[in-house]
Amino acid sequence: MTASLHPAAPHHLPMFITEPGASDILMIVMAVFLVIAVLAFGILFLRLHTLPERMAHKSHKLQFEIVAVLGLLALFTHMHIFWVAGLLLALIDIPDFGTPLRRIAGSLERIAGIAPGKGAEKVPDETSAGVVPDEATADVPKTIPLPRMPKERTHA
Repeated sequence: MTASLHPAAPHHLPMFITEPGASDILMIVMAVFLVIAVLAFGILFLRLHTLPERMAHKSHKLQFEIVAVLGLLALFTHMHIFWVAGLLLALIDIPDFGTPLRRIAGSLERIAGIAPGKGAEKVPDETSAGVVPDEATADVPKTIPLPRMPKERTHA
């Protein structure tokens, strides 16, 4: 049995019109194109979304973790202000205050004759309230009187 054209159909049909029972090539091509387009758009979106995190990581910023958390918040909440804040934070350099302070502390320990990094061992524990640890020398009294704060003056 041969498939004949309908009498009202034109003699030259376009290529996307298929025979009855045949596979639709245009639908298959469009389905593959749609899947590839959705994947490409998703990858582009995620690459753009992680831009602040990659910028902060590449320049070894101190605030890298904050930028990463802001990026995740923007991704899951769909609030773009977090992404903008992460981008701005990735672009600025926060000054490093820790290194100069560590150098100052090391210099003061050297001037005081304390081994570097050992100055914090002689600080009394907050819970002991002035009690010196047993490792201290024997001639030092066991309790050190803490300085008293002056009484507050009330002006009448």
